[in-house]
Amino acid sequence: MLRVGLGYDLHRLSFGLPLWLGGVQIESPYGCVAHSDGDVVVHALIDALVGPFAHTDVGELFPDNDERYRGVRSLDLLREVRRTTLKEVKIHNVDIVVILDSPKIAPYRSLIRESLAEALGIDKDMVHLKAKTSEHTACERVECYVVALVEKI
Repeated sequence: MLRVGLGYDLHRLSFGLPLWLGGVQIESPYGCVAHSDGDVVVHALIDALVGPFAHTDVGELFPDNDERYRGVRSLDLLREVRRTTLKEVKIHNVDIVVILDSPKIAPYRSLIRESLAEALGIDKDMVHLKAKTSEHTACERVECYVVALVEKI
């Protein structure tokens, strides 16, 4: 049975913190304020993948009040979700939109796609990534939307 999952996440940006997107550290003076590494791409992706079958979300799986997840790499959480919650799910494709005014993520697009594909055990061609700006209406945050086509096997 094919299903579509939708994920969304956002984090405030603050000076001096690292910026992680899709498991890749992006060169930037600003990074995400978060309990984990604040990787909005991975958080939205987890929600898009687990929602259609597990009836849960990233916050329930990895609560931000649990000290085990303080500073954790979100890509490691994605690998854990793939290994456990999604072991009987085929991922047909994921389509990602990142909204960030600065820095530009085009130079990192291929690395992010490779990182996510490796973590999910799928071909890089099944991971699509687009970047948009907020037209300077939300310079202090980064947002991400993900749509995933998945199938129970």
